[in-house]
Amino acid sequence: MSLTFRHGVHPPEAKSATAGRPIERMPFVDEYVIPLNQHIGAPSKALVTPGEDVRRGQPIAEPGGFVSVAQHAPVTGTVRSVGLKLDAAGRMVESIVVAADPYDAQRFEGTGPLDFESLPRDEVVRAIQAGGMVGLGGAAFPSHVKLSIPEGKVVRTLVINGCECEPYLTCDHRVMAERPEAVVRGTRIMMSVLGVQKAWIGVELNKPDAIAALQAVAPPDVEVVGLEVKYPQGAEKMLIEAIFGEQVPQGGLPLDLGVLCNNVGTAAALADLFDRGLPLIERVVTVTGPGVARPKNLLVPVGTPLQAVIDACGGLVDAKSAVILGGPMMGRPQKSLNVPLLKGTSGILCLDGAGRGGHVEHPCIRCGRCLDACPLFLNPARLARLARAERPDQLEALSLMSCFECASCSYVCPSAIPLVQWMRVGKAIVRARRAADS
Repeated sequence: MSLTFRHGVHPPEAKSATAGRPIERMPFVDEYVIPLNQHIGAPSKALVTPGEDVRRGQPIAEPGGFVSVAQHAPVTGTVRSVGLKLDAAGRMVESIVVAADPYDAQRFEGTGPLDFESLPRDEVVRAIQAGGMVGLGGAAFPSHVKLSIPEGKVVRTLVINGCECEPYLTCDHRVMAERPEAVVRGTRIMMSVLGVQKAWIGVELNKPDAIAALQAVAPPDVEVVGLEVKYPQGAEKMLIEAIFGEQVPQGGLPLDLGVLCNNVGTAAALADLFDRGLPLIERVVTVTGPGVARPKNLLVPVGTPLQAVIDACGGLVDAKSAVILGGPMMGRPQKSLNVPLLKGTSGILCLDGAGRGGHVEHPCIRCGRCLDACPLFLNPARLARLARAERPDQLEALSLMSCFECASCSYVCPSAIPLVQWMRVGKAIVRARRAADS
């Protein structure tokens, strides 16, 4: 019996260009831009001023509230400015610009290991916030908040997400294959904080080397399970259904089932924080696609300009190539490459002219394929019509807000209707209505 969920789609995996490529460290560049809002929640607050010298890993911004994290210097150098800079979403946001010292070896001088087992839980959670830890699966939700369980809720099970179902991306695959001990170590840290006795690491079966590497080092209380290859298997609700056969209630959270999910990259980063004192100043990123000369998996300092990352992979093969942050299903196209790589950036997908699409939209033919694809059993075609008509009450009644924008509906639509974009428009309409009523 295969472990999976109902519905979903099977887009081409397109992972072969980087699945077998070991992680390489990207060379340091001249300048880094660290946005203070690169996580869900309140922006961080700058601790430094222009002209100040900083060391690699030094705190340069403090949390702006509980749902916020610290930011750290990705390199040793000098603060060039603190002010508005363009980010990957096309907004001008408060950012710290650090010019790297060209004569420094850029070695991280760690504080040494931190014994999480001897510390009170609250101190461990504060250390995670001070380390700038966020989920590395894409959403960049502060990790300490996720590990701070609300009163009345109980976590009985921890699930670590190693599915990486998005086409093209292989950064999580390489972390599992090359650093399985760190993934398991980070898992044990989370188990200790949560007080759970068992954890599962779910990995799609197209990563047999990663599964084998994890199984070789996993203790009895950490079970590695192979899951059917299907998109969006890595969505936490789908992952829970695949492993346990239980569905998260409509509009609910995994916590409603006593489950907490986290990403394998986050687990490895937590191990680095507690074993080496390394805050979240770098991450593994997949740079791939037919539009880049030499696809790679790179370990990149946070704040590195996208243009520099692409140049480290030989540059774009065509000036007209499209660049997407993330994968082809849920990623966002970029207008400018003069923006920084963020903590939540898992991939840089470069598409040449042949891979850019350009399909002409046609009227809906009522085929029902979007209903069969949606893993949440929504009606995307109807929701899109309601979004066009700006009907917030009906959109809410049909559970639009539970959509996590996996784009399965858009992928299967024979009329090339941008259904997931209409889901986003519909959500904005609902949020505007809520704000007006409050």
